Amino acid sequence: MLEYDAKVLLAFGETISGNEEIYAWLVENYKELAALSASIRGSTEAFEWLLNNGYAHLAALDSAIDLKTEAYNWLVKNGYSLLATFADACDHKEEAIHWLRENNLTIFLHLAAKINGFRDNQVFDVHKIHF
Repeated sequence: MLEYDAKVLLAFGETISGNEEIYAWLVENYKELAALSASIRGSTEAFEWLLNNGYAHLAALDSAIDLKTEAYNWLVKNGYSLLATFADACDHKEEAIHWLRENNLTIFLHLAAKINGFRDNQVFDVHKIHF
């Protein structure tokens, strides 16, 4: 994700918070980041799009953020150590947070906070059917 300008990553973070206008801009300009945002927010269609369009690493990141060990291990094995570290930061792991801070990658700490804010504010009703 280092190939993206910090402003693009900030925009991506805003879509995690539900900003639909910026999401529409991402769809037009950075479809893969829009799909990652939608996937993080629960879209299986977006997850499948990532897998089928050359962005398996972003699909794996989404799964690693959701604490799926196989996806995390896949990131590490395939040379996506930054994405694995980012997933660790989303899981509040101090070593990852420290590494990102020390390497001037604080944008990823901002994104981790956005993702955690979204996850922490989810309300699930076991009586409601989810489609």
